[in-house]
Amino acid sequence: MYSICPFCQRDVLSAELQWHANNHFLEDDFEKDMQLAKQISLELPTSILMDSPAYSEESSSGFSGRSAEISKSTFKENHHGLRDILLQERISCLVGLQTKDTFYKVEGGLMNLLRKCLQLENRKSRSVISGYVDHYQSVQSEDYGWGCGWRNIQMLSSHLLMQRKEAKVVLFGGSEFVPVIPSLQRWLEVAWERGFDVPGSLSFSKEVYGSKKWIGATECATLFRSFGLRAMVVDFDSLPSSRKMVEKLVYGPMDKFLQRCQNEKHSNVINLESSNKGESIGGHQVLMEWIWNYFTYEAGSRLDDFQDVLISHKTPLYFQHDGHSRTIVGIQMQKFAKGPEQKYSLLILDPGQRTRDLEKTLGDNNGWQKLIKRGFHTLKKPQYQLCYIDPGVAYDEEWEDLKTIHSEYIRL
Repeated sequence: MYSICPFCQRDVLSAELQWHANNHFLEDDFEKDMQLAKQISLELPTSILMDSPAYSEESSSGFSGRSAEISKSTFKENHHGLRDILLQERISCLVGLQTKDTFYKVEGGLMNLLRKCLQLENRKSRSVISGYVDHYQSVQSEDYGWGCGWRNIQMLSSHLLMQRKEAKVVLFGGSEFVPVIPSLQRWLEVAWERGFDVPGSLSFSKEVYGSKKWIGATECATLFRSFGLRAMVVDFDSLPSSRKMVEKLVYGPMDKFLQRCQNEKHSNVINLESSNKGESIGGHQVLMEWIWNYFTYEAGSRLDDFQDVLISHKTPLYFQHDGHSRTIVGIQMQKFAKGPEQKYSLLILDPGQRTRDLEKTLGDNNGWQKLIKRGFHTLKKPQYQLCYIDPGVAYDEEWEDLKTIHSEYIRL
């Protein structure tokens, strides 16, 4: 059901009306703060100089070089300090106003149902999956057709909040819940304002709140990095390039898709530095092998002996390609496959699927493969992009380093 906002007269979901209305006050307060900051910044140099030892009656008719130097330096320090204070106030308001997303919660956990179904296939295959993950589906009346990126961020967030204590403390101001898409949009804008992925933010004009703009793996990494989480991006690319690898800026598939949609002439969407780590395996098999090694990295010698489905400590993977994104929660390897292309199947949660359908098919152990399994033959895109999150929280210098996103580049 929808209600009319008394401030902007827009139709808003009744469940979000209070949150939406409160944001009008947040925007008004922030605008007033910015006007005050602007006023102070215009008046600041004169007052600083009047109190400065470098100011004298003799130089009152003009600034000496030293006086001007001091005034500019002090002004910059005060200006940045004021901006930081305003940003912290905005973050505090966001923490208080953000809303928990309501979603269909599977009794007993969706990943537990998936694990049981995979166990029944264990004689013919080996499977490795992430731990806890909630499925967030796109809603027809809210975000269908554009919100897949945000839904995948919610899935990753549900895993981090449940599986990693350090992430639970820093994510979303310590709220301990997964916010709605509008709140996530606010958090991404805050990340940009704090200096994360500046070139990428310019392609969105630093604004995504209330819009239907598509995002990709880079925006996912940007958002999580702003909380100090070590989000990493990997690009798999089979398109020919005329430039040398050392000089090449790596662009993810969603970035190129957006460029085509917006008819952009300048490649300023994202700032990624590439490192060529190509493998000897051919084609998209490289991608499958990488994902298998990622989820099984910590298994070591247990890999050959485990009889059950292995639970990996790795985070799910944000899985991006041209026009859509999904979440990889695991991978299955066939024991008796004849060809390499038949060896692996990705285990994927798609925001476009209904959670109730996933629950039913997994609960009945009937038809779930069509919804979750994706074999080698489904990898038809020339480019794929992944985002994953390493353990721990970055502070100080490392946190500053996270502001520039470096992508691992792998040639398909």
